[in-house]
Amino acid sequence: MTSSSSKRGEFAVIADLFAPLATHKGAYRLTDDAATLTPPRGHELVITTDALVEGVHFLPGDRIARKALRVNLSDLAAKGAEPIGYLVALSLPRNIRYAWLKTFARDLAKDQEEFGISLLGGDTTSTPGPLTIAITAIGHVPKGKMLLRKGAKPGDRVFVSGAIGDAGAGLALLKKGRTAPKALIDRYRLPTPRLALGKALRGVATAALDVSDGLIADLGHISEVSKVRILVEATHIPTAHDPVFAATAGDDYEIAFTAPAGTRIKGTTEIGRVARGRGVALLDAKGREIPLKKQGYTHF
Repeated sequence: MTSSSSKRGEFAVIADLFAPLATHKGAYRLTDDAATLTPPRGHELVITTDALVEGVHFLPGDRIARKALRVNLSDLAAKGAEPIGYLVALSLPRNIRYAWLKTFARDLAKDQEEFGISLLGGDTTSTPGPLTIAITAIGHVPKGKMLLRKGAKPGDRVFVSGAIGDAGAGLALLKKGRTAPKALIDRYRLPTPRLALGKALRGVATAALDVSDGLIADLGHISEVSKVRILVEATHIPTAHDPVFAATAGDDYEIAFTAPAGTRIKGTTEIGRVARGRGVALLDAKGREIPLKKQGYTHF
């Protein structure tokens, strides 16, 4: 633990703040160092993990617990999975105080109640570096029904849920020291995992993923794995912002997917098509490719 919270001790902090979140019977109230899970009959487990680093994935001072959990639930949603629970590993700088941990645990509790999930375990450690939160989310899906990045075919159409670019606009405002419009800030700080949509896409989508690093960049993963070319029409992107900015900004946590022509799914917008070839292109109203300085966020 950290120097400011070590007066209670690591295990006291776990017992006080995190054991109450371990409601799944296989979590053993965090009294063991592992958990047990059995998926429903005819289902298989889906496991995903994301790490968020202060100053890289979120701004100093952000209340980050719920976003850290939701970005992982977004990954499960894009796989068509229903969430069961999660593990959390915290690397805490020495200036983190017990009050911060209480707020962190309380925020996790809010989302656990909303999404019907349980803490299953994790780890805490101190670090000389920035605050780092690594969450592993676990869900289940009927056997053979997990949505993959592979499977898009020429002739399929490309879709995306929700609105694109709002979170990126919210982040841009925060970097400028502005806190309005609040709706854009909220879209950045508290994404909505599209769990119901993910379930609805089982057996419908030919390929899917969540949009985290930018619409164009993430569609590039489908292009690469499915060995197809994806053409996105800028004027069809559901956004209130410049479409080039929206398509490359990131932090949307919507679901992008491909499906046969004629598919109609509530809450989604058809934005393009799948063709033969490789790569992703953003097209203007005349069908010309728009040059992009970047396709999205990259870590390396």
